[in-house]
Amino acid sequence: MVELALHLDPGADTPLYEQLYGALAGQIRTGRLAEGTRLPGKRSLAASLGLAVNTVDTAYQMLVAEGYLESRERSGFRVLAWDGPLPAAPAPLPEPPAAPQTAWRFDLSTSGVDTGLFPFRTWGRIQKELLYSSPQLLDHGPRQGDEELRRQAADYLRAYRGVQCGLDQVVIGAGIEYLMGLLARLLGGAAAVENPGYRRTVKILENNGVECIPVDIDKGGLPPRALEASGARVACITPSHQFPTGVTMPAPRRAQLLKWAMAAPDRWIIEDDYDSEFRFDIRPLPSLQGMAGEDGPVIYLTTFSKSLAPSIRMAAMVLPRPLLGRWQAMYGSYSSTVSRFEQETLGRFIRDGHFTRHLARLRSQYKQRMETLAEALEAAFPGRVELQGRHTGLHLLLTLKDGPGEAAMVARARAAGVRLEGLRGYYLARPEHCPENTVVVGYAALPPGDIPALAEALRTAWQKT
Repeated sequence: MVELALHLDPGADTPLYEQLYGALAGQIRTGRLAEGTRLPGKRSLAASLGLAVNTVDTAYQMLVAEGYLESRERSGFRVLAWDGPLPAAPAPLPEPPAAPQTAWRFDLSTSGVDTGLFPFRTWGRIQKELLYSSPQLLDHGPRQGDEELRRQAADYLRAYRGVQCGLDQVVIGAGIEYLMGLLARLLGGAAAVENPGYRRTVKILENNGVECIPVDIDKGGLPPRALEASGARVACITPSHQFPTGVTMPAPRRAQLLKWAMAAPDRWIIEDDYDSEFRFDIRPLPSLQGMAGEDGPVIYLTTFSKSLAPSIRMAAMVLPRPLLGRWQAMYGSYSSTVSRFEQETLGRFIRDGHFTRHLARLRSQYKQRMETLAEALEAAFPGRVELQGRHTGLHLLLTLKDGPGEAAMVARARAAGVRLEGLRGYYLARPEHCPENTVVVGYAALPPGDIPALAEALRTAWQKT
């Protein structure tokens, strides 16, 4: 006797006996129920499907009357031969084209990190303890994120980034991209974005119905006059370390942007503080949100992916108090998108002081790596190379004087197995303003031992012909 996989809908307009009849007849016609197969008894099938015995009996009798089944005394119901046409087998789905895989010798992308610096032992110990001691973490948690992580994130951001916020203003989400998508639908209107800037931010905003207006930056970041002329209601900026140029927005410019936001109702600034932990010369400037205060017009975003690992999708957002009601009305029923075990692990990691010690180690390692890379590049191109962005972040801008042009530099580097991008690719508009012969060099994923070979590979690729 076979077990039947049947799906019936008690809420449908079609009676259940007709649904059961149609499902069994379909399986017989397609050959899934072969000739001679014995079907379950009426009582057992009724019990397994939660139906009345009469419902099953009516369906069986209809199948007998139409020649699909035969009823044998003391032997139940068996499938008769189906001589009608079988439906054509579905054509196999074509194999998706394989994405081209390039085995890079050297990865200078800006998205990489050194996963070897991850605090495996401490993180694993905390998580193991939680698995055994905190079964409640298997259940639903607070929708804005677990309280312990939000408290620790708020305390850390107050102490190290000058953020002014209460626990109720912090939202934990699965990465800045996810939180940015929610903000786009919350705020609406047109958004001014930095040019050059982060293309993924533009894609997220546009995918959520927000018009993006590229505004050219200058040596101080986003200019207030150009922002005003754009007509945007929202400004997306990276004031602590502009991506990709590395410009740090000075305090007077920050004050001007706050003045712009406060000059009209429902204007907002989204401050993306994506890698402010990595400042190598002096303490990072306080956040723009700290200048604005809890009730100010600044929405603060930061990620833990750069300082821990890209696959640990955790980011924190601090909402201004005037936006909390709107947020709750729109997203108050959304569940948190981050595992509670991961949240609690990070909360304890911060609370017990491991996070600040881990960041100190990262800064030391990355600073040494940056300095070694800068020395190697300057030695490979004596008097010909200019490097910008040594003070902050995990990438440099490299300009090669009398170089063959950005496109040729990128093409030759890739031919030599070096993964990098040209600065022009980050221009959302007016690429003619891009400096010549300039590429973006991310070094976080570059093993220190590979630096001499990398410098030699670039020297050979970019040598004058």
